[in-house]
Amino acid sequence: MGRILSGMQPSGRFHLGNYMGALENWVKLQNDYECIFFIADLHALTSSYADTSKLQENIHEMAIDWLSAGLDPEKNIIFVQSHVKEHAELALLLGMSTPLGWLERVPTYKDKIRDLEGTDKDLHTYGFLGYPVLMAGDIMLYKATHVPVGEDQSAHLELTREIVRRFNFLYKKEVFPEPQAVFSKAKVLPGIDGRKMSKSYGNIIPFGASAEELTAKVRMMTTDPARIKKTDPGHPDVCIVHQFQKVFNTEDCENITARCKAGDIGCVQCKKCLAEKMNTLLAGIHEKRAELEKKPGFVKEVLEYGDRRAQEIASRNMLEIKEAMNVL
Repeated sequence: MGRILSGMQPSGRFHLGNYMGALENWVKLQNDYECIFFIADLHALTSSYADTSKLQENIHEMAIDWLSAGLDPEKNIIFVQSHVKEHAELALLLGMSTPLGWLERVPTYKDKIRDLEGTDKDLHTYGFLGYPVLMAGDIMLYKATHVPVGEDQSAHLELTREIVRRFNFLYKKEVFPEPQAVFSKAKVLPGIDGRKMSKSYGNIIPFGASAEELTAKVRMMTTDPARIKKTDPGHPDVCIVHQFQKVFNTEDCENITARCKAGDIGCVQCKKCLAEKMNTLLAGIHEKRAELEKKPGFVKEVLEYGDRRAQEIASRNMLEIKEAMNVL
């Protein structure tokens, strides 16, 4: 059994795209690996440092989302990143020997800087440039052997592998394993307006939404703009509802597609069918989330339990790391 390490930033309300893109896969991985999952509040500060007013609320809500999705707090270690001080300590130590050029060439660094030009958000900070070192420290602190990544995220993991190799070479000791990627084919869901599902666009379907809220979101989905009447032949490939049908209604999707192209089913009926299917499939998650919202004490206990288990591993490994560096 290898050891998985992964985390998510508590940057706002969790949405269905987050679930289908990562969390659904985590739930499957917990049966095959020893898993450590953390709420990455320190990472959230690299881009949202100016407003932390909702940080604690977001952490609590994310814990509820994870538990309602099916992560088992006994099988997995689930904790808050900043509650284990060794994350920050190891990031500092690794930063001493990480070449600046390695950080400047990370694709997402330049992309995010470019995307935010003209906005009031300033990412020209030490923390944002160095976040890959913090990410490497997260992985290395627990000597993780595997990291779940999307196919477009391999560059991030390769930088961690380079930092591992450099550390082991500099200090003449194989302290860390080189973590391997566990690639997952994420189910990519667009936002209800066709753009990327994002809180900043206001086009998300919240994870754990009530049946009424989910149905309302489906009704707002963009459909084929060329289709005026129900009897007009549809073009499913340009319809957002169709993309959701392919994910949530696999059994009947082919039939609905054919009927749409033939002008035999209207957009209102298609949306109604999708909403019913989604609500049926997600009913268990919605019910569990509603129960957990009434038990804040239990959620707090889960995180504290995970903090203690993570701290035990981190403290033990940190002694070995500092010994290798002669900084004990």
